[in-house]
Amino acid sequence: MTPESIMALGQHALYVAMLVAAPLLLTALAVGLLIGVIQAATQINEMTLSFIPKLIAMALVALITGPWMLRTLVQFTHQLISGLPGMAR
Repeated sequence: MTPESIMALGQHALYVAMLVAAPLLLTALAVGLLIGVIQAATQINEMTLSFIPKLIAMALVALITGPWMLRTLVQFTHQLISGLPGMAR
């Protein structure tokens, strides 16, 4: 294995991790921003009010995008394992 191939493999792993985590992180960001605007408009400054809506929204997004996330991770793992013989040289 050359250092370039290791770097490419690491880069691809980070890309897949970012791709899989993006729907949940963006959902948490959007819901947090929306709750923050509502709290600022109503002057209710309770930190626990944003937890339940974020939890519900992230659970819904995980249910919707879960199969895609799993498929992406399985494809990456399959590519990694099938490429092991070629990397051992």
